[in-house]
Amino acid sequence: MVESSTSGSDLAAQVVQKLETLPPSSGCYLFKDASGVVIYVGKAKSLRSRVRSYFAASTSDERYFIPILRRLVADIETVVTASEKEASVLENDLIKTHHPRFNVKLRDDKEFLCLRLDPKAQWPRLQTVRRPLADGARYFGPYHSATSARRTQRLIAKHFQLRTCTDADMKSRRRPCLQHQIKRCAAPCVYEVDRSFYGEQVRTVELFLDGRHSELVVDVEARMQAASANFEYELAATYRDQLTAVASVREGQRVVSVQRIDQDAIGFYREGEVVEIVVVLVRQGHVVDTQSFSLRPSELPDEEIVAGFIGQYYAGDTPFGRVPDEVLVTVLPDAVLGLAAWLGELRGRTVLVRQPKSGIRSELLDLATENAAHAFREKQRATSDVEARLESLQAKLRLPILPRVIECSDISHLGGGDAVGSVVCMRDGELDRTRYRTFKIRTTTDGDDYAAQYEVLARRFRRGRDAVDDAKDGWELPDLFVIDGGRGQLNVALAAARDLGLHDLAIVALAKERESVTGEKIVDRVYVPGQKNGIALSATSALVLLGRLRDEAHRFANLGRTKQANRRVLRSELDDVPGIGPKAKSALYKGLGSIRQIRAASDAEILAQVGITRRHLAALRAVFPEPIPDADAASDDEPNSTAAEETHR
Repeated sequence: MVESSTSGSDLAAQVVQKLETLPPSSGCYLFKDASGVVIYVGKAKSLRSRVRSYFAASTSDERYFIPILRRLVADIETVVTASEKEASVLENDLIKTHHPRFNVKLRDDKEFLCLRLDPKAQWPRLQTVRRPLADGARYFGPYHSATSARRTQRLIAKHFQLRTCTDADMKSRRRPCLQHQIKRCAAPCVYEVDRSFYGEQVRTVELFLDGRHSELVVDVEARMQAASANFEYELAATYRDQLTAVASVREGQRVVSVQRIDQDAIGFYREGEVVEIVVVLVRQGHVVDTQSFSLRPSELPDEEIVAGFIGQYYAGDTPFGRVPDEVLVTVLPDAVLGLAAWLGELRGRTVLVRQPKSGIRSELLDLATENAAHAFREKQRATSDVEARLESLQAKLRLPILPRVIECSDISHLGGGDAVGSVVCMRDGELDRTRYRTFKIRTTTDGDDYAAQYEVLARRFRRGRDAVDDAKDGWELPDLFVIDGGRGQLNVALAAARDLGLHDLAIVALAKERESVTGEKIVDRVYVPGQKNGIALSATSALVLLGRLRDEAHRFANLGRTKQANRRVLRSELDDVPGIGPKAKSALYKGLGSIRQIRAASDAEILAQVGITRRHLAALRAVFPEPIPDADAASDDEPNSTAAEETHR
């Protein structure tokens, strides 16, 4: 019998029974809760040893995951595989299918930019993206800041002549742009460009972004010598500038090894349930980049976190990094041989997963671990700073609770038309774009800001009041609501809240900087209910958070108004025809030219358009009747024809 650290009442009977019959083979295991939902997926070279270890009695076992299992696991499912490598592949597939709550999830990719290069495109270009896709393109990054990503993009645009325009711009362009004039693009949009030369530039960019600078230098030097020998001095100068750019980048790289191999060192730092992982990327002996990931909360044991991280980091659908020759880790995950075999399959040749104890590899891993600890402390310090600022904000505004969630509203219109209200959100000092909302003003069209503000706030507050019992819909009320304006706007907001019975909602107004009648500069001020004079906003005050949120609300409101105006200007009569969608509308305009020609077209002419069916024709005729042939025009044609015949005779 398995010695369980819990009583039979704590573990489901079917779990205890399955622990006795687990096979010793490699495979994957799925932990399920009482409702049958998969909460964790893992792999093992021996299912019996691995799964039973979670429930074996041990007074020294302090793993964070064990209490969770004892409380939640109601069933265990196992899948036997033929090898450890198959277990690694299956684990990835199961995680993608079930999305278990306790498996490692690399959500940080949405915060960083990646550089995308599709070598299979007709004229490849380098572009920035937020979410890598499994589309066959090469992705480089992620970069920790937009500044870093775009700096790299500008460096490549300066020295490697790839186009920078979009596909749509390239198709519509009739003459080369400024990039061609300053010799940063070969202008394939207009001129006949040598595809072999362009292909060389694409490969050069790939080597540069991969950090394979030694190989790149040899390649470019050979091209430069060949161009010089053929008296192509301008082309040779281009290659010379590329070598200079590579040399300047290499000067800032730290040499950590004399071995000419690619390595990733995965540094690991943990405090309780919060884990920080830093990947130090070494290419050809040089540190080319570091990438940081926060995993919180994570109750899993260290070796399983590392295994889950490696699986997602190198997976084909989340290509954070190219698979190197070696992956260095602080703890060896279970079924490490299968994991290495899977990585080798992705790379196309052997990949080693190592836990070095001494030597250069150990020093590199220490560097990664030191970076992970530093990143953890920096993020903790940033969190502490935000807490302090929020506490200061709470004290200054005399708020009953810490304002972790703050919303701000603004109104934008153009001469009273296209009026739009915006509501933006800040959570723990950072903008939370998932809670951004725009409101089209329904009742006010005469530029009355107070009436428009009341309408928007009443609609927002009503949704918040009704969402009390369902906090998952994103409409729950914030800890603090900020109005863009002065005392007048504050009174409107208070009236909107009180009319809905929301007497406890904290509301303040933030007035913009202005000049008094005497020319005195009055800085931004926060107006609080029940207080006549506003609180001045200084650059060092915690209230500057409100200023940042107010500016974001203003930007978002203007964006909403612009979109609404564009929709109005570009609106077509076909938009009011039920049953005519965007594709059908596009087909009609493309084939017939204009709304006047569409109205004048016969049934046969309309059905002749690509993608137009009789259902579309019926929808169109319900609004635009079929035109009646002009009888007078037909009768006028006959005498003319007769006269022509008489003249011929």
